[in-house]
Amino acid sequence: MRRDTFLKSMAVMAAAGALPLSARAATNLKMMLPANPGGGWDGTGRALGKALIDAKLVDTVQYENKGGAAGVIGLAQFVNSAKGDPNAMMVMGAVMLGGIITSKPAVGLDKVTPIARITSEYNVFVVPADSPLKTMKDVVTQMQKDPGSVKWGGGSRGSTEHICASMLATKVNVDPKKVNYVAFRGGGEATAAILGGNVTIGGSGYSEFAEYIAAGKMRAIGVTSEKRLPGINVPTMREQGYDVVLGNWRGVYGAPGITAEQRAALTDLIIKVTKTKGWADALEKNQWTPAVLTGKAFDEFVDNEFSSLRGVMHLSGML
Repeated sequence: MRRDTFLKSMAVMAAAGALPLSARAATNLKMMLPANPGGGWDGTGRALGKALIDAKLVDTVQYENKGGAAGVIGLAQFVNSAKGDPNAMMVMGAVMLGGIITSKPAVGLDKVTPIARITSEYNVFVVPADSPLKTMKDVVTQMQKDPGSVKWGGGSRGSTEHICASMLATKVNVDPKKVNYVAFRGGGEATAAILGGNVTIGGSGYSEFAEYIAAGKMRAIGVTSEKRLPGINVPTMREQGYDVVLGNWRGVYGAPGITAEQRAALTDLIIKVTKTKGWADALEKNQWTPAVLTGKAFDEFVDNEFSSLRGVMHLSGML
């Protein structure tokens, strides 16, 4: 085949959508971020998009934020608007599984296409800098005296920080049903509430609070990791005597109704971007742990996470 004829046929195939996403010369990716701006999913999606563009794996990334109900509202919109679109992705993670378990929505993850787990992150609990509660022990003591007087701020009901607060209650002989949890639609709202003293204690991924901790506006009093996070001088919950260990992973899903070939192309795209310097820089900046998992292994991981979270949430009195 002559070169000009070959190039023309490639162009026709690309225009018709017959070429896999990774083979096209120009790709415009749509990214659903099922949370308000300022949170972990928002930050993850935008960092992923930037790394894709910097590595010239795509030309543009169009972001859409749709917060609420632990990502379930954004999930429903993604299912309704992106069906069959091979250039659409949605950021999701452990928090969305918790939201699905608690709200039992009509639209679940079975309607969309698993692509990859990409990161893992542990929660950090913080108090406002001027809080009279200086340590996690202070928070626990106050909670034991009057559970309702301690307002826990974080993501939607069923989020990992909500689960951790309930787990802590059970460990210190407080009825988890009495945990006064205030849910926010996005990390930005939760941050504002903590800085404004509208909640007693807040929880989220370390990256969301890092700048405020460094600036002395928040005091970090515990992380939910098994061991202290590298380079971060914050005690774990476990070393303070509270056996609360829970990770917060994040991943991406593709649109409903895409083909096996289109799923493979999106998977290949994610694998490629996670090997770039731009993504490595994002991991370091945000204290994210790389945790890439794809294919059948990712499918099975999500199924196991659903089962595990249901068990934890039941024991914590959330179901």
